[in-house]
Amino acid sequence: MKDYCAQKGSQNKAANSMTGVSSATVSKVLAGDWDTISDDMWRTIASQVGHERKGWNIAPTQAYKRMTFLLTNAQRESLVLAVTGDAGCGKTEAIKNYAAAGRHVYHLCCSEYWNRRTFMGKLLRCMGIDFTGCTVSDMMDDIIDTLKRTDSPLVVLDEADKLSDQVFYFFISLYNQLEGHCGIMLCATDFLEKRIKKGLRTKCKGYEEIYSRMGRKFVKLQVINGEDIAAVCAANGVTDPKAVRTIIDDCECDLRRVKRAVWAKNMEDAQ
Repeated sequence: MKDYCAQKGSQNKAANSMTGVSSATVSKVLAGDWDTISDDMWRTIASQVGHERKGWNIAPTQAYKRMTFLLTNAQRESLVLAVTGDAGCGKTEAIKNYAAAGRHVYHLCCSEYWNRRTFMGKLLRCMGIDFTGCTVSDMMDDIIDTLKRTDSPLVVLDEADKLSDQVFYFFISLYNQLEGHCGIMLCATDFLEKRIKKGLRTKCKGYEEIYSRMGRKFVKLQVINGEDIAAVCAANGVTDPKAVRTIIDDCECDLRRVKRAVWAKNMEDAQ
């Protein structure tokens, strides 16, 4: 919780960024006054500040290092980037760890059902701003004003290929008002590139503007290889060469499958 409050900038912003957690509860947690905090509240807090019950050690794969490099430069130089990588290559894990390690990084995992108001509400909550009773125009003004007053902010739209065209067009408005003030990263599988290029071919509204603002380029992350998988295995206690080779052969270059296989191997060894 201390780390989360430092990341958000204050206790109030940390509380505003969480669902179902008041500023008073945050104060109690930090002060060690835990007698009146229920188990359900602890679980609610844990799920939102990034706590994982099962420990997992991150290994710096090539894709992880590349993603961290891109995030660092996008934030420092206020760049707009579109990054694509295979499912399970570690994109989201790299973003989560980068956001947790520093300030003014606003990471959103996008969904198909989001409209403009939902998108802005999610971003404002991530920024720790109370938007109760705000109109869409008010929400937009709060986002722009806050980001312009923030030192080197970075907005990361993870799984951006799931966004509707309505929200995609909104990206143009964000860029136009924040150019040079805020880094923006669109991150997804290669479906994002296919979608944008299809929109260009069919001359869909807004797609030329979107493609231009992302620099007319998609940055591709490296495919996970055997060396990366072996490093992940070693970082999490699996060092037997035969077991590592089995995991490499079975995981289809997907780190989610690697994670499951490592847990299964560790549980087997513990029995």
